[in-house]
Amino acid sequence: MDRLNQMLLGAIALGFFVVALFFLRFWREGRDRFFLLFSLLFGVEGANRIVLALSPHPNEGTPAIYLVRLAALLLILVAIMDKNGLFSRRR
Repeated sequence: MDRLNQMLLGAIALGFFVVALFFLRFWREGRDRFFLLFSLLFGVEGANRIVLALSPHPNEGTPAIYLVRLAALLLILVAIMDKNGLFSRRR
């Protein structure tokens, strides 16, 4: 069962990295920070899954795993707030 979990976590990580590459491509075309932040978000989530898969005793309830996910979700919030102009100085 352990090998199956590692394989599934690897497949999920691969999906996150593919989505990160798509957002990175959109950022390169339009230079919109929204896409750059989302690319970073999915890259962090993919790396998080790789670390979880390679840990000796993978546990989703580890505080470090949740802190990384919290940081990723905060990136989503920052990207949305930035897109809506909440960080711009022009009002």
